[in-house]
Amino acid sequence: MITSREDGYELSTDPGSLDVGLVHHWLSTDAFWALGRSRETVEQSMRGSLNFAIHDAAGSQVAYARVVTDRATFAWLCDVYVAPAHRGKGLGTWLAGAVRDRLAPYRLKRVLLSTLDAHEVYAKAGFVPFPNPENLMILNPAQ
Repeated sequence: MITSREDGYELSTDPGSLDVGLVHHWLSTDAFWALGRSRETVEQSMRGSLNFAIHDAAGSQVAYARVVTDRATFAWLCDVYVAPAHRGKGLGTWLAGAVRDRLAPYRLKRVLLSTLDAHEVYAKAGFVPFPNPENLMILNPAQ
């Protein structure tokens, strides 16, 4: 799937459109939730996920998101990253909306994400605060 905007940005779900080295660089050096993540881990996570990339008019990748899903009941939107020079242009909301639209045919019970400071970005795509956060638990086996 490829969609375009009038300003020249293109969104693609084609795995061949991904610049894996660039995504690894972004996540491992600039994304607080993934600092130090190895390239091997990034590659493995991409293989097991639905991937979304945005490219500018020159063809350079400028944003990334991935979704972990069973395509039946649940999905988790994660690793959303927009290059600093392209922030403030609605690309994060566009990614979140593309994820929502791509997952719609599966009629999932729940699509989750975690964000520290971008609630308004995701709210524009229909995400709302989790209604009962006290119901959530986490297992951190790596710690």
